[in-house]
Amino acid sequence: MPAECIFAIDLGTSGPKVALVDRGGRVLASGVAPTEVRTLPGGGAEQDPEAWWAAIVAAARACMETAPEVAVAAVAVTAQWSGTVAVDAKLRPLRPAILWMDTRGAAALARRLGGPLRVAGYGPVALARWIERTGGAPGHAGKDPLAHILYLADAEPDTYDRAALFLEPKDYLNARLTGVAAAGFDSIALHWVTDNRDAAHVRYDDDLLRMAGLDRAKLPDLRPATSVLAPLAPEPAHALGLPAGIPVTMGTPDVHAAALGAAGGRDFAAHVYLGTSSWCVAHVPFKKTDLLRNMASLPSALPGRYLLLDEQETAGAALTFLRDKVLFSPAFGAGPPPDDFFARLDALADQADVGAGGLCFGPWLYGERTPVEDPYVRGGFVGLSLDHGPPHLARAVLEGIAMNTRMLVGAVERFCGRPLRVLRLAGGGARSRVFARIYADVLGRTIEAVEDPVHVGVRGVSALAFIALGALDPDALSDEIPLAFTVHPDETRAARYDGLYDEFRRTFRFLRRRARRLHRLHAATPS
Repeated sequence: MPAECIFAIDLGTSGPKVALVDRGGRVLASGVAPTEVRTLPGGGAEQDPEAWWAAIVAAARACMETAPEVAVAAVAVTAQWSGTVAVDAKLRPLRPAILWMDTRGAAALARRLGGPLRVAGYGPVALARWIERTGGAPGHAGKDPLAHILYLADAEPDTYDRAALFLEPKDYLNARLTGVAAAGFDSIALHWVTDNRDAAHVRYDDDLLRMAGLDRAKLPDLRPATSVLAPLAPEPAHALGLPAGIPVTMGTPDVHAAALGAAGGRDFAAHVYLGTSSWCVAHVPFKKTDLLRNMASLPSALPGRYLLLDEQETAGAALTFLRDKVLFSPAFGAGPPPDDFFARLDALADQADVGAGGLCFGPWLYGERTPVEDPYVRGGFVGLSLDHGPPHLARAVLEGIAMNTRMLVGAVERFCGRPLRVLRLAGGGARSRVFARIYADVLGRTIEAVEDPVHVGVRGVSALAFIALGALDPDALSDEIPLAFTVHPDETRAARYDGLYDEFRRTFRFLRRRARRLHRLHAATPS
């Protein structure tokens, strides 16, 4: 009999991965395809949902070309979180999707956050209600779906009026696969209009909907992440090379899927994900909020469980920025970067000593979310000299990303109330031993790089699909994830990074103040 597998789709910001994953978490075949992000004036960031689908179909064909004989038990989707797709009554997109990076809704949100008396930028009554019922509160930066929808209501009222539903990217793809629209208890959380006090029975809250100014009729019905949504419709089945009628499970956002694929379901088993953005995430046994650091535990994909959620906005995106807009910029007539660019970058970084010859890189290329929420802060190289060359640039970027993660990990440990002495490393950046060594030394933590780190998302959402099919017990979900290698911190290098970390934090404060001044100057200057 052929092996029983999940057909898993993982839509990242840089493009989708499609894979066949068996019950043991093994990826039997996979394919990838790229997508582009369009950045717009005023903090906009969008992608075309039709381009998503075309890339998914291309990745599926590449996957199936190398696939062994398998029986596909179900389809499962994970995707970038905190995005918004406005769809009509036939579930067709009305405009490009608004991404997790987009800040254009900040002003629309601020107008609705409260009256003249505010606590941490919120009306005190509204803040208390948000924290009590959701576990958190809308971010001031405008990057949550709530802010996206309010932006459309203010800036594109015709689109808002025509929209039948506003869907998360994962939920939009599910709707495209089945013709049925629904959101998960987990995927809906950043709309901040659900009562999450019982993570096993999440529901919309009328008071929160009224406070947020959202129309319940334009939001999808809710289902647990461990449920089957609907059968796969004939047209998408044909495009993907799958039999029509197989189950499409609810799936889960990328953060939740990576948590399952990198660290399993045990409480306080934390992982750091290095993709376009980065996060440090762990399941926790409580609902809690750290408003100061913009962190909260919200419903997990697992039944009745909570997941600590936080994110730093720019990680791998800083590496692609260095590649595409500095070292291989078409504006200077540069040719395409080599296929092994990131391996070469590692080799370059390894030629420079700890501290990159005094060069510091701030990775805040599109604002920051946690542990300090600030849509205006911007990064860059600080301390450049004529003595610096490509090895220093490469190492400074890797060190800057790791230093920023150190700020985040400290906040996570305070939230959890315990040290995290071992961190799993996943995502594309986890393939680099140089990067892992820098992480271990900067963080002063043991780093365990998971095996096949780019596929933690498809592995996690596939495990969730087997739970939805009744083929796996949620309590039996193992945290014994295969590891590629382990790196322990070097005491000498870690001590040097301790001093450099203090300088990094000073650099962050300086650049943050500078960005605020420039923002005020720009706002005061007529266009």
